[in-house]
Amino acid sequence: MINQIKVIGFDADDTLWENEPYYRETEDKFCELLKEYLPKDKINQELFETEIKNLELYGYGIKAFTLSLVETAIRISDAKVPASTIKTIIELGKEQLNKPNHLLDGVSDVLEALKGNYKLIVATKGDLLDQEKKLKKSNLLKYFHHIEIMSDKQMDNYKDLIKHLDIEPHELLMVGNSLKSDIVPILELGGYGVYIPFHITWQHEYHDEEEIKNNRFYKVDSIKELLELPFIKRK
Repeated sequence: MINQIKVIGFDADDTLWENEPYYRETEDKFCELLKEYLPKDKINQELFETEIKNLELYGYGIKAFTLSLVETAIRISDAKVPASTIKTIIELGKEQLNKPNHLLDGVSDVLEALKGNYKLIVATKGDLLDQEKKLKKSNLLKYFHHIEIMSDKQMDNYKDLIKHLDIEPHELLMVGNSLKSDIVPILELGGYGVYIPFHITWQHEYHDEEEIKNNRFYKVDSIKELLELPFIKRK
């Protein structure tokens, strides 16, 4: 069945380009701004709890993250945080939105090698405008048949994507750095997953790799090793 793969889907953030390090950088600056109220580890814990609570309302992405930063600052300071600090937090969010896109090593070469043999798509979650900007900055749009910016990446979201692509689950291979979002839902639907760990992962995306017992699951150390998988057709 694996030779019947027609579509390869790529996650975007931390699969095609760097993303999570920018969040960590902003969090560090945020903790420094608010250090008079709580120690760093406690601020990070409070922020994470705020983000998770707000996911259903705001979704994913830098704008949602910035709103959670502001809310956390107000809460942990008992609403005493000065307006000037709130202004700085908003500026941190804007600064992150304007970060350059740093492609991960080998991305362009891999897409070039695959493009004639498969339909290549992006399947990512996050803020629509932000992800569209990143894709334009990346100069990778020429490789992709379809771009899917999803509100979430659960089984139902992937079912909709597969239906839109007019394929069967076993005809889709998903490549990504998050077991929870990029790999497990596809495996459960009957598709294939290639996991490429990134050196930093948001704790909400954690999934124990040892729990995955599936012969459609593959793990590589970098996107360049995708081309070394024996079933991958390339130029």
